[in-house]
Amino acid sequence: MFIPIEIYFLFFLIALLYSSVGHGGASGYIAIFALFGIASPKLVAVPLALNIIVASISFISYYKSGYFQKKLLLPFVLTSIPAAFIGGLIKISEPTFDLLLSVALILSGIRLLFLREIKTSKVDSQIPLKTTLTIGMILGFAAGVLGIGGGVFLSPLLLFFGWANAKQTAATSSAFIVLNSISGLASQTIKGNFNFELIIPFIAIVFVGGFLGSRLGSSKLSFRKLQAILGIVLLFAGIKTIFPLIIA
Repeated sequence: MFIPIEIYFLFFLIALLYSSVGHGGASGYIAIFALFGIASPKLVAVPLALNIIVASISFISYYKSGYFQKKLLLPFVLTSIPAAFIGGLIKISEPTFDLLLSVALILSGIRLLFLREIKTSKVDSQIPLKTTLTIGMILGFAAGVLGIGGGVFLSPLLLFFGWANAKQTAATSSAFIVLNSISGLASQTIKGNFNFELIIPFIAIVFVGGFLGSRLGSSKLSFRKLQAILGIVLLFAGIKTIFPLIIA
């Protein structure tokens, strides 16, 4: 498959921006594919593989900075990992994939545009186990179907309900993304959608972007304006994807 040269530069920016908040960038990579009209269930393995690379780099940076809390992550991944594997095995039609993708992109865009850290006394408090297991299962399944890590959905919940602050959220989300992406990628490999030759050209690009973004994100630097721009891109890609379905 021919990949336009502009996509490589855009993937670098996606990795840079997403890793600054502890994400792997899968929804951003898919958004770029959507903008260029090449988004497809068969390409799901590409964002997942790149997700693992970028989110791993991000996790290491936040872990070294002391923001990771294992007790916050474990309840979510107990159900999200098997759910992501099951979701990845499901075969869906192109129209259904486009509809789900558009919803995911729009929600991701809204998250980047409007969500701010919510300061509350509930940070570090005990989260009901039943709640975390249910959320993990739902997000894991959605991540497997769409080919994303699910962090873009988990992080707004952690912030909105005050279960973690911004840095703790980034550390938790990056680990959540890596584990779910590995699970989802295993499913895509079983389905025969894993094409390593297609992924190779992107590895060095997202590695550099992820390294720079995670280092800056785990420090005091704010990417609010750049994240807002990315949010607009995601919204536009989501609307562009869903528009043909509406007028069909």
